[in-house]
Amino acid sequence: MSQADEGVRVVQVDDVDAVEVVPGILGRRLPASDWARGWLYDFAPDTEWPEVDVHDGEERYYVISGEFIDRGRRLGPGSYVVFAPGSTHRPRTETGARMLGISILPR
Repeated sequence: MSQADEGVRVVQVDDVDAVEVVPGILGRRLPASDWARGWLYDFAPDTEWPEVDVHDGEERYYVISGEFIDRGRRLGPGSYVVFAPGSTHRPRTETGARMLGISILPR
């Protein structure tokens, strides 16, 4: 790695090992730092996150494909969602969907 590359990590998300969260939901942990964690989730059709997700810090996600239903809203490709610390949600999908997210850790 050259000096210009120090402090930079690049991965191809589909090359990161997927772990089954629950049947129908696969998760990939992407590079993290002391300030934030990256992740990618693939939801099969008719799946729902297993419990209400409570955020200690801020969470952001981007819908890459498919459609999520989250807090009563239908979110298609290109939707970018920001949750404040202390907020909650439980995403689900009827169609199947992929989201890329960042959890910003509390300080």
